[in-house]
Amino acid sequence: MNVSPAMRRKARHYAMQSLYQWHMAGASLNVIEAEYKNDNDMSKVDVGYFHELLHNTAKNLGAIEALFGPHLQERSIAELDPITMALLRMSTYELKYRLDVPYKVVINESVTLAKKFGATDAHKFINGVLDGTAAVTRKVEVAADRKR
Repeated sequence: MNVSPAMRRKARHYAMQSLYQWHMAGASLNVIEAEYKNDNDMSKVDVGYFHELLHNTAKNLGAIEALFGPHLQERSIAELDPITMALLRMSTYELKYRLDVPYKVVINESVTLAKKFGATDAHKFINGVLDGTAAVTRKVEVAADRKR
């Protein structure tokens, strides 16, 4: 099946909400995933990507937080609101492990979700943190982009 950008966008949307729910309620990832699949029309969602983002972000949490943590601008991970935390975790997973997705797409999608769900200026903070994270995880791609 051909996956459209809109299907990926919806997968990120649900994955961010699921990671938020996982953080807040501590429910099982499998239970949360089943609820989303049951309660939503998944015909326009990249379900495989949704599954990957949800489970692999949680599985690699330590490595992910170690990557974006240094870019938090004097904040600690514990000080982040749950939406910002979910977005930074998910987007850093993509930056580190999904090299097929351009870093600018990852950052743009995260900023868009932050504008929709996050606090007033959360998108600016998230953009800055992910820019710093991308400079580390995608050195070659970022450097090539800056030369243009």
